Amino acid sequence: MFSGSIVALVTPFRNGEVDLPRLKELVEFHVREGTSALSPCGTTGESATLTHEEHEKVISAVVQQVGGRIPVIAGTGSNSTQEALRLTRYARKAGASAALVITPYYNKPTQEGLYRHYKVIAEEVDIPIVVYNVPSRTGVSISPETVARLAQFKNVVAIKEASGSLDQVSAILGLCNITVLSGDDSLTLPILSIGGKGVVSVVANIVPKDVASMVDSFLKGKQKEAAKMHGKLFPLTKAMFIETNPIPVKTAMRLLGRLNGELRMPLCEMTREHELQLTKALNDYGLL
Repeated sequence: MFSGSIVALVTPFRNGEVDLPRLKELVEFHVREGTSALSPCGTTGESATLTHEEHEKVISAVVQQVGGRIPVIAGTGSNSTQEALRLTRYARKAGASAALVITPYYNKPTQEGLYRHYKVIAEEVDIPIVVYNVPSRTGVSISPETVARLAQFKNVVAIKEASGSLDQVSAILGLCNITVLSGDDSLTLPILSIGGKGVVSVVANIVPKDVASMVDSFLKGKQKEAAKMHGKLFPLTKAMFIETNPIPVKTAMRLLGRLNGELRMPLCEMTREHELQLTKALNDYGLL
């Protein structure tokens, strides 16, 4: 469940509402393309601006559409421990395979506070938990030592590591045997090379088969093939972050005719200059 190419799924909107028919189409697309698992309601899914009702609706829709064919790792994090607990309970009730729980944002808890946050969720909800570390967006980074403490809970099984630091990944793997998943597309191959098992990917919204192929090749010992695919993917992965995620990926999906590109405020459309850069990256990759 916690290896391969896991797609950080976008949330499609139409006229300000969640577009459930298009969401279901995206699920089918990823199942066909060989995606290992889907992760709705994360950062890429604009979870911060989904209402609680929408959050639950998206998780349920993805779980039902997947129908057990691949795992669903539902985003259930919050800067409120009680809110994260409620969302995680809902994910379990809805049939999600696991929960992706971001470190509390804005509050800037201490390491002890982070530990207690996850401890409450791990003890209260019987579901596999993936810790999500993305300090550039939350303002706090969970330390390797805290990760090792949390790994002692049987249902804290993995970490999505998006600190951008290979030192951080190395330290985590040196302290415990938790599964590490890359949270930065451009670092997926380097993280695999030091013991990671997969990626929770943004760019796989666009090229799921290629991301899956790269990870699968590496895990099967085909390092040269994986390196070649990494080289091909690298410029596209960087283009996905020329503005705040998920602005570029949703814009790319609009340019490819897969989505209308609608974002939820306060996110807004890309600048013309950046859209031209993104279009060039898609062209260079052979997608346009």
